[in-house]
Amino acid sequence: MIYSRIIGTGGYLPEKVLTNQDLEKFVDTSDQWIQERTGIKQRHIAGENETTCDLAEQAARRAMEAAEKGARDIDLIVLATTTPDQIFPSTACLLQSRLDIHGCAAFDVQAVCTGFVYALAVADNFIRAGSATCALVVGAETFSRILNWKDRGTCVLFGDGAGAVVLEASREPGILSTHLHADGDYAKLLHVPDGVSQGYDQVQRERAFVEMRGNEVFKMAVNTLGRIVDETLLHNGLEKSDVDWLIPHQANFRIIRGIARKLQLPLERVVVTVAEHGNTSAASVPLAFDAAVRDGRIKRGETLLMEAFGGGFTWGSALIKY
Repeated sequence: MIYSRIIGTGGYLPEKVLTNQDLEKFVDTSDQWIQERTGIKQRHIAGENETTCDLAEQAARRAMEAAEKGARDIDLIVLATTTPDQIFPSTACLLQSRLDIHGCAAFDVQAVCTGFVYALAVADNFIRAGSATCALVVGAETFSRILNWKDRGTCVLFGDGAGAVVLEASREPGILSTHLHADGDYAKLLHVPDGVSQGYDQVQRERAFVEMRGNEVFKMAVNTLGRIVDETLLHNGLEKSDVDWLIPHQANFRIIRGIARKLQLPLERVVVTVAEHGNTSAASVPLAFDAAVRDGRIKRGETLLMEAFGGGFTWGSALIKY
């Protein structure tokens, strides 16, 4: 049986850091208010001329270097983003050109904060089907571009960044299972109301920002992520104690803590980067994963559970033998 295994990780954060104290200067908020409700202390913001593809390129190069793979080795690129450089071509195609990779399939996946888990599942299935042997999977966002900096309910939450992994076909188990879900009935609880086919133009730019009904999203996220933890473990015939590390979407520390309690995992076994990164949407999970791999916390042979929840609503998980 063919599996896909993660053989390299990479991450990148823009140089500019925006702290809660910085936000206090132009938003009706406070460091205490933000930390008590979210756990966020700071976030990284892309430079004026820095695009999603720029961030993705840096993360991808680091992942390929860690995997000891070159451009000729990659035969699939799946890139998760909500904030593409252009309407078309896809940011995956732009990244493909930057990396001097030619001919293989390259496309974007849009599932907002669950995007990386969706992209990972797609690449895993390509490899299991024999349609690819070495895939580059990226989550990258310049989410700051779609924030209303007068809306304290959203602008304090998000940041920019990119994370990437390289998957390779293997006889050894790697990605054990992925579980993807969505329910469009909840779209208006977390969305950007404007879009191209609705006549998007400069006059309507005030509608081109994230809108969120925070309390309702919080409740849905906690309940939904709790269910997907049960689904994932049941599918694999595992107990909570079999999970070595939880790598959650970094949206809110209170949600992360709740899922850790459900798994009966101490916080020392949960990768938490939300304080430093904020919510980087599709980049959230791979950035946290890369941080824990590079600092030596996550080791080969351990069992990892990734989970995420995002606008759509979308949600998903991946159980991985690293």
